[in-house]
Amino acid sequence: MYLLMKRVFICLTLAFTLNSCNLLSAAGITSGGQPTKQAGENLTSTTANSAENVDHSAWDALLKKNVDANGMVDYEGFKADRSKLDAYLKKLSGYEPSNDWSVQELLAYYINLYNAYTVDLILDNYPVKSIKDINGAWTKGIVPVGNKELSLGGIENGVLRKMNEPRIHFAINCASMSCPKLLNEAYTAGKINEQLERATREFINSDKNDISANSPKISSIFDWYKKDFISDKSPTVVDYINQYSKTKINSGATISYKDYDWNLNEQ
Repeated sequence: MYLLMKRVFICLTLAFTLNSCNLLSAAGITSGGQPTKQAGENLTSTTANSAENVDHSAWDALLKKNVDANGMVDYEGFKADRSKLDAYLKKLSGYEPSNDWSVQELLAYYINLYNAYTVDLILDNYPVKSIKDINGAWTKGIVPVGNKELSLGGIENGVLRKMNEPRIHFAINCASMSCPKLLNEAYTAGKINEQLERATREFINSDKNDISANSPKISSIFDWYKKDFISDKSPTVVDYINQYSKTKINSGATISYKDYDWNLNEQ
């Protein structure tokens, strides 16, 4: 009887542990086995020193065709190009990223992976008013990578946020009006620093923020991910924003956060 009870306890403990690990991975607490190289403060754009150079030209063509300069998306157009999107997603999912990839290749790969699978998720549920209306949008393992099943939340929180590059927050797009815009070109290792710089500068100086010297209203992104923007170089969120903002915020300013508009970013 004792041995039977011991076996049951071990089985239940194992099942709970495995389930907890799956939940942690889905929520983005763990990397799901993906590499998380540190970008550092002086990221450069290069295709050198990487075991893999991923061709994102198919995604680039789809973005140029179906996303306008303001980041608004033609989901009907993407539906018509679904076979091309499916082919690109299959190609991305066939890779098994490793530490032999450069940090530039990893950043471009995971940003494009997140954005492309987010478009795919919307198309799977289209028409939809908001990504928040989709059950498990960020927690379900809908992104195959090699023999792994990642969630969008896992890619963002478990991989990209651990790479010490806060500008990723302005590159990934959650298909919503208050999100940083979906860039109408693919991210690539050869242009990654310039693209992240552009995305950050455009977002901070856009209508997603109402920046003034003394009473700025800024995006909730700066509240949700506050710790990502704080470093020796920028001890506060205001210091981070002031690196890019045309209007400088005073150090004693009263900051408030804008309501987030989760409506679909549809043309």
